[in-house]
Amino acid sequence: MKKTLATSIMARLGVAGAIASATLFALPAAAQDTRLSLADRVSRLEQQSQQQAGTTSLVNQVNDLQQQLAQLQGQIEELQHQNQQLQDSQKAQYADLDSRLGRIEKGGASQGQAPAAQAPAPGSSAPSAAPAAAQPASAATPAQAPAGAAPAHADADQQAAYDAAFKSLRAGDYVSASRGFRDFLVKYPDSPLAPNAYYWLGESYYVTMNYPVAIEAFQRLVKQYPQSDKVSDGLLKVGYCQIELKQQDAAVATLKQVTAKYPGTKAAGLAQERLRRLQRQTAN
Repeated sequence: MKKTLATSIMARLGVAGAIASATLFALPAAAQDTRLSLADRVSRLEQQSQQQAGTTSLVNQVNDLQQQLAQLQGQIEELQHQNQQLQDSQKAQYADLDSRLGRIEKGGASQGQAPAAQAPAPGSSAPSAAPAAAQPASAATPAQAPAGAAPAHADADQQAAYDAAFKSLRAGDYVSASRGFRDFLVKYPDSPLAPNAYYWLGESYYVTMNYPVAIEAFQRLVKQYPQSDKVSDGLLKVGYCQIELKQQDAAVATLKQVTAKYPGTKAAGLAQERLRRLQRQTAN
């Protein structure tokens, strides 16, 4: 009886020990599984955070690009507006030049007289046509002819050469016009049409924005033919060219010289008006 009881007790203790042993071995494995689960969750959270940060950065970049695009669109619209204004101004300038050349051509050139030089309206800018060949006016410099020493009338060859250059100018072919007037001045330095040729040579450069070369042509007119009725207009155009070249001090001095030396002339009136405009621009 006692033996049977002892055997039963031992069996029960063995089962309890086995259960305890199994439990002890199972605990580390469960803890390890828990650690792995937590690590995975942390990793997933980190990935989600990085993705969210990346999304925020992309949104900010898109917003920046949209702002830059809006600014560029505004600049494009402003440039388009300015371009339209320039085109309108050019059309008006060409129409005015064509009209003036037509009146001059009919009024005097056909009779062998040098056409009267007329300056454009104050404030008008030179059209941006294809630039004429920027050969310096000095390339066409003849021996200096004393004022008043030229013959009274141009002969047929002189008139034909002058008219051909003037026709090119009237047609808007400023490259051919400048070349024609340069050749004329080299071939006929003593012609009574020489002052006109210098003026229109300068005009052909001015209208194509070759301002330094235009100044040289106009200054040669002023210096070599001081008695010519073109001098006041030529000097006025020197001032206009200096304005385009941003030489404001020199331009003011030139325009004041026009008003002082040629009072009562159309050139003096245009110079005075341009001086007032410059003063208003400076004040603003």
